[in-house]
Amino acid sequence: MPENTSGQTDPTLQTVHDDLLDGLGELSDYFGFSKVMGQLYTTVLLSPEPLSLDDFVERLDISKASVSTNLRTLEHLGMARRAFVADRSDRRKYYEAETDFWQIITNVLSGREMRDVDRAISSLDENAALLRAQMDGMSKENAELAELYLQRIEEIEALFRFAQLLLQTIFKQVGKTGDVGGISEITIE
Repeated sequence: MPENTSGQTDPTLQTVHDDLLDGLGELSDYFGFSKVMGQLYTTVLLSPEPLSLDDFVERLDISKASVSTNLRTLEHLGMARRAFVADRSDRRKYYEAETDFWQIITNVLSGREMRDVDRAISSLDENAALLRAQMDGMSKENAELAELYLQRIEEIEALFRFAQLLLQTIFKQVGKTGDVGGISEITIE
């Protein structure tokens, strides 16, 4: 955490900074990203000015290679972007955080999770087609088991298609209005 002009950081600010650094690092890890990515994002999010690779290395005490690799991923996810710093004459690249959290969620979900849902639906379709094509040549017991498999596949696929439709509808609605306020007010009875 950078110090203020007097060279000191308020203990409360330091505590909150450190807790957020740990918490978002753990959250990042929980969702299958690296802990370092969460820490990098937290660092740039809480910084009042854009940061260079060297700034990240100094603040987090991690290698420049790790910073570079993880920052590229953050850029790809739309969580960080390069920033122009007018008063700097060096050739360093500077980064700032994306603070439109809905945009970040949309980028992550529409990229990774929607791909995973699509892949799961495709796998279910392929396996159902394989079972249907082979059922005539199966023994009665195996054909009955294949019917059970098909029933379960259809149930799972319906759930995945519902999730897919729900995510697409939410992305479309928020994309039109840019307003996520209404989503937080939705109640399920």
